[in-house]
Amino acid sequence: MRRFDVVIAGGGLVGTSLALALSRVRRGALSVALIDRAGPQAEDRAFALSAGSRRLFEALGIWHRVAGAAEPIREMVITDSRLEDPVRPIFLTFGGEATPGEPFAHMVPEAAPLKALHAALVSSGVEVIEGSVEDSRADEAGATLTLSQERIMRASLVIACDGARSRLREQANIGWAHWSYRQSGIVATIGTERSLEGRAEEHFLPSGPFAILPLADKRFSMVWTERDERVPALLARDDLSLLDEIEKRAGFKLGRLSLLTRPRAYPLGFGLARKFGAARLALVGDAAHLIHPIAGQGLNLGLRDVAALVELISDHCALGLDPGSAQVIDAYDRARRADTVAMASVTDALNRLFSNDAMPVRLLRDLGLGIVDRLPSVKTRLMREASASNPHLPKLMRGEALPGF
Repeated sequence: MRRFDVVIAGGGLVGTSLALALSRVRRGALSVALIDRAGPQAEDRAFALSAGSRRLFEALGIWHRVAGAAEPIREMVITDSRLEDPVRPIFLTFGGEATPGEPFAHMVPEAAPLKALHAALVSSGVEVIEGSVEDSRADEAGATLTLSQERIMRASLVIACDGARSRLREQANIGWAHWSYRQSGIVATIGTERSLEGRAEEHFLPSGPFAILPLADKRFSMVWTERDERVPALLARDDLSLLDEIEKRAGFKLGRLSLLTRPRAYPLGFGLARKFGAARLALVGDAAHLIHPIAGQGLNLGLRDVAALVELISDHCALGLDPGSAQVIDAYDRARRADTVAMASVTDALNRLFSNDAMPVRLLRDLGLGIVDRLPSVKTRLMREASASNPHLPKLMRGEALPGF
């Protein structure tokens, strides 16, 4: 029977980041296994990496491999209108830097960090095992895991990075508060004639937000929130017809648009685990929380989980304690609960507020946006949260090294 200090179930961006980070704890003191179904398989998506997430990737030594594909976001513009409105007034703008010379976020295609992480894992000492965790049973000394093809292993700590439908969370009988927004996120990469020059835009429309997120080489990542009942007909359209709908939402200011990837739709919902761990088990990323993409913080929230859990494990290992002990799991739950609930609540409230087309609601929210736009201190605080520059965040998110890391 194979034995490891830590076994991670799930090899997406969050799972691979966690595996690489744990391999650096106390200069490789932990034995780590990553259970992954099929290796690095990136989809045609891009993510807004906060300044804090970029600092984490710097600490892991992979940012230099990602930077060439990353496009800094230097400005964020928010509008609120109906689709047929001839003018879209700008109600709120964000600009500036997380710290001098440091953009508050970068847009990164999923493939770039995923390939960099898997390349770094090769020499990290992490054992990457193809398969999936079918079952996990905890006892006082550890957990026994059953993998696909009836393979058995033991671990002191099991970490579930297996998504919103986490099998490990269900097996541990951890409650999951969830609901559907009856919306889908349509994503695609769009080519333009004119560069966005680091400017991101979010247009709040009655069916949901339409985000234009700048990529390198005169491209942008589209995140189009639409009501579920309209999505099949939209995706069935030919390219010219679909581009016409995209231009109506993006505005006719970027020149000729082209579809560089075929749009895909993902159902949008809310999910929050009742607790972030159980005996010998910690939930990380979408296994612990699922939020609306309205603020682009889903991946960043998962990477905050990574930084917090790695810091706690490092501190406990320095004292010679078991990395899978109840003290570690309880401390992790306390460390991540408030931040996660706050972000989940804000994104849920924003989506409900800005997907409402009632005129009194529109007037009130536009008044609120205008007031915030005229309060520099409030905008600075919002920017600090979005860029993960909060001084209460884990050390790796603040650019501080861990002992022996």
